[in-house]
This record gives sequence, C-alpha cells and structure tokens, in this order.
Amino acid sequence: MNILIPLADGLEEIEAVTCIDVLRRAGIDVITTGLNNKKIKGSHDIIIEADKKIDEIKAEDFDGIMLPGGMPGTENLKNNKKVLKVINSLYEKNKLVAAICAAPMVLEKAGILKGHNATSYPGFDKEMPSCEYQEERVVIDSNLITARGPGVALEFALAVVSYLAGEEKSSTLKEQMLACC
Repeated sequence: MNILIPLADGLEEIEAVTCIDVLRRAGIDVITTGLNNKKIKGSHDIIIEADKKIDEIKAEDFDGIMLPGGMPGTENLKNNKKVLKVINSLYEKNKLVAAICAAPMVLEKAGILKGHNATSYPGFDKEMPSCEYQEERVVIDSNLITARGPGVALEFALAVVSYLAGEEKSSTLKEQMLACC
C-alpha cells in the first residue's frame, strides 16, 4: 500500500511529520514529494527533506493521498496542477483522499467535496462552499477523510490507518504510542 504526502513550503510541520510517522509505523509505504525541490521549509522554519519531486511520481502508483495543512503551504498545494490532477485521479478510482487543517481547501479546488461531509481549520469553511461542513475533529465520508488542525494530527493519522489497514492496526498503534485520542 502506497500513500503520497506532498510537501509544500509553508506546511504545518506537526501535521506532515505526524502523518508520515504514524503511517510508516503501521507498515504503510509513504512517499513524500516536494513541489519544486526536495527540501521543504515549513511554516515554523523546520526543514523537511522529501523522498522525491512531484514530477517524479504517477497517480496510478498510489492507493491514496494525504495533504498536510499550514499556510502558505496549503496555497502552494492548491496552486499546483499536478497535485490537483493526482487528487482527481485517486478520487475517481475511489482511493483515499485525506486533508487536514487548511488543506481541505485544496480538495474544494479539485472539485471533489461537493455534497460530502468535510471539516477544516476553523474559518476555512467559507473556502469550502460545496461541502456539508462539519465541526467534528475528524470527518470520514466514503473515501474522504478531513480533520481540523495541528492538535488533531495524531487522531487524523490513526483514522487513516484504520481506513487503510483496519481498526485493529489503528488500536494497536494507539496503545503502543500511548495516544489519548
């Protein structure tokens, strides 16, 4: 199972690293990509090195995509045609599409939120007019998983593990990590 996590300058580091770490602990192959290069500078000046550049990947090689939020990282993802193309390709094949914090706005721009339940960081609901906006911490609607923000990153990642690898795997990880969510 391969999951793509695109990383953009200005991303929320907690969200990106938590998702990468938790999925890899679950035995899920995670490939990170940078939009323009492999060194990504987060919104709190932490440098993360991606595995590949976005132009080196093909949507058909992945079982899903997870988008970390943060600003201006989300704007950078939203304005990248390859990211939008990969989201649409995976969504159309009923594969996982997940986004946290401000990143559900990217799903809105990709045109896949219409009529779906979704959430985001408070205040970004105005940027997602086509969805049925929810205020829960994590919202799952068919193959879409969205979450509120940095404080929900672990819960979000565990929900993705549950979706991809089953509730038992997620529960085991939660116990091993001494997670409270």
